[in-house]
Amino acid sequence: MKNRLLWSGGVIAGLVLLTALVGPALVRRDPTSQDILARTRPPSTQHPFGTDRLGRDVLARVVYGARIALLTGGVVAVAALTVGLVLGTLTAYYGGRVDALLMRGIDVFMSFPGILVAISVMAVLGQGLRNMILALVLVQIPRLVWVVRSAALQVRERDFVQAMRAVGARDGYIMWRHIVPNCLAPVAVQVSLSFVEAVRTEATLSFLGLSAPPPTPDWGFMINTGQRYLINGDWWLTVGPGAAICIAVFGFNRLGDAFRDALDPRLHRSG
Repeated sequence: MKNRLLWSGGVIAGLVLLTALVGPALVRRDPTSQDILARTRPPSTQHPFGTDRLGRDVLARVVYGARIALLTGGVVAVAALTVGLVLGTLTAYYGGRVDALLMRGIDVFMSFPGILVAISVMAVLGQGLRNMILALVLVQIPRLVWVVRSAALQVRERDFVQAMRAVGARDGYIMWRHIVPNCLAPVAVQVSLSFVEAVRTEATLSFLGLSAPPPTPDWGFMINTGQRYLINGDWWLTVGPGAAICIAVFGFNRLGDAFRDALDPRLHRSG
């Protein structure tokens, strides 16, 4: 209750989530509907964020674009968490050559920038929202595996785990009943970071034209098409989606910092 990061981040993240859920019902405009007679109009009472080069309402496209951003971040975070928990726990518990080979491969994988890996994967699979989500999941899995394994290695050597082994408890019971729950603090922080990075990377890939195909409203692609008209003074084409990305990333980043402070007893930030 005293954590200001939690309050500020939670409020901002909650507003972004609320916008994605109920915003389209409030805007009541089709984000793909074109009106050539109303193209590139500045913000007004009728169009608070203005219109784009095809006469589409920018506010409606920003609101609908929140769904794609949050859907991408949520799917990537959950999928990477699921695979990361399984692989990280198994390799930490059993160790051996498989663990050594897997971690060396992860070290090599993580030496490359995530955006470069995602672009390379999409170059093989092709563009599209599904392929982009798969590429982002592949980028985030090694980081989750590394975090889970590091935490599980510490928990594996604790007395209560050794006691469970001594009484003959099964490996699966020890891992999922005792090791995994005690690894959730650092894992929760990494999941929040993975969510934010997925939202940011999705915007970058869509800016490059690798995300959902037009006319699907997407923040990154809106900035891509709008920046061509900045020379004409049509600033509202990029300010709306750009501000949406900044607000979403800022809110969920602060929420992730709040989780870290709450779950890590070594940190004593006052808020």
